[in-house]
Amino acid sequence: MRVVAVVLTALAFGSTLAGAATPLRLTSGLRGVVMRGPTKPVCNDTEPCEEPAAGVVLRFKQGDRLVARVTTGSAGGYRVKLRPGRYAVTTPGRGPGMGLTPRVVRVPTGRVARVVFHLDTGIQ
Repeated sequence: MRVVAVVLTALAFGSTLAGAATPLRLTSGLRGVVMRGPTKPVCNDTEPCEEPAAGVVLRFKQGDRLVARVTTGSAGGYRVKLRPGRYAVTTPGRGPGMGLTPRVVRVPTGRVARVVFHLDTGIQ
């Protein structure tokens, strides 16, 4: 009987330690909107020259490793969970003059930062 009690105590203590070793819920990342523009050759102060970009794929890489991928919604918005650190951001299939800015982002520790990306349409 005493051996059973010792074994049960050891199992309970071991499972408590295993629970402590489980990773914490990821609370960092990015959110925001992707804007595309210019949307016309001549812009003025009365009409916006940028609009939300729906269906844009954002790829987040560290070095050569793809860490996350997200597609913007109908209003150009996105949200992605990422570990704290620096990430290169790209969009697939964009031709010359159609770059994304910023190209590098920093994810802070313990919070979701807001980043607005701008996608150049190439209109001049």
